[in-house]
Amino acid sequence: MKDFLKVMKALSDSNRVRILKMLQHKGDGMCVCEIQAALGIAQPSVSKHLKILEGAGLVGFKKDGLWVNYYLAQGNSSPYAATLLGNLRHWLEGETEIVNLLKLLPSINREEICRK
Repeated sequence: MKDFLKVMKALSDSNRVRILKMLQHKGDGMCVCEIQAALGIAQPSVSKHLKILEGAGLVGFKKDGLWVNYYLAQGNSSPYAATLLGNLRHWLEGETEIVNLLKLLPSINREEICRK
């Protein structure tokens, strides 16, 4: 039951759902600064959301030089995470908020963000 509740609680926040939808569409992953720019929230908030998603087995990360890229997990750590990630791929695709967020992604460039 504990693993199930972790996954459900992780999905109970709209910013965490937005993060998952962005990662779904950015196969190569995203860094914290890119997620922050897309959502317009503070860096500590993004990091907290990612930690919760990681703890639920929904996201993973990989270091690439100076960057830490977050990506959708395969759901290997939890059958609940795997099932919800599979379903989430089809859910919310037509929601205006998600559509607008996904349109914004190509204009976000980590090198430009970090130069500021």
